[in-house]
Amino acid sequence: MKFKAAALIGAAALALVAGSASAGDLACLITKNNTNPFFVKMKDGAEAAAKAAGLDFQAYAGVKDGDASPQITAIENCVAAGAKGILITPSNDSVGPALKDARAAGILVIALDTPLADKDAQDITFATDNFEAGTLIGAWAKGTLGDGAATAKIAMLDINHDNISVDVARDTGFLKGFGIEVPDLTVLGSEKDARVIGHEQSDANPEGGQKAMETLLAKDPDINVVYTINEPAAEGAFQALKAAGKTALIVSVDGGCPGVANVKAGVIGATSQQYPLLMASKGIEAIVAFAKDGTKPTVSEGLSFFNTGVNLVTDKPVDGVKSIDSTKGTELCWG
Repeated sequence: MKFKAAALIGAAALALVAGSASAGDLACLITKNNTNPFFVKMKDGAEAAAKAAGLDFQAYAGVKDGDASPQITAIENCVAAGAKGILITPSNDSVGPALKDARAAGILVIALDTPLADKDAQDITFATDNFEAGTLIGAWAKGTLGDGAATAKIAMLDINHDNISVDVARDTGFLKGFGIEVPDLTVLGSEKDARVIGHEQSDANPEGGQKAMETLLAKDPDINVVYTINEPAAEGAFQALKAAGKTALIVSVDGGCPGVANVKAGVIGATSQQYPLLMASKGIEAIVAFAKDGTKPTVSEGLSFFNTGVNLVTDKPVDGVKSIDSTKGTELCWG
């Protein structure tokens, strides 16, 4: 989705739900947690779209990223309740067998943001092109540093070490955008470039981001570029740098309203903005269509998923890297 399409984000996205559901039809949303603003906004979008379509709606969440057990219980509850569709941001691939059981029971399963490795565990994924999101911030960081990119010292703050697909795509996309060779795009840390000081687990939250940054600063206090899986982790990294009396170029992914505010404030240099409200509302639209006549959604041309788009947000544009400024990013942030 390019810039014009991104303008659909907001209240208008809720109008995308086509038709209405039959009385008693149920849609479930299962997110990784219910504290990350990304998942909070996803729930808001799904709940509003379900209400507009006349769908019953149930929402579930894990406690933190990687917390699969509550998600598996939620899947089983949705199957038992006779749900027509499940929207899920899977914590990891261990939820796959339960989702395959859901599909076998005739339920439409849509992965949001994070696809599962087992293609049979979902009907389709609605997501940001996370590799593109990473490539954009990598290219921006490289362009911002100019000649200094050749001697950069880079901290990589990932979710964890589980090779979660969204984690891998953003991480490797950043490295490729920065011009670093990545031998294996399917795992974290295959690069051999000495500019990468290390990969640390942030758990995609501020506390984890701060701890990860402290660990990497202890390894090399001269780090000057920080890649973060998301903006909560970036916030923690900034606090660690500040406490150490250091500064660095911080880049991230999400484009939530607080994250865009941090771009405006100069805390984050650039972030790739994605659109969880659109993921959720389009997911509800697909469940309504499936419940009505069995129609299933299709992938975007040339991709293996339905692409809900990405824009780079920065107030310091770089030649050759398409971006929007923080004012426009604020207008578009998550609806």
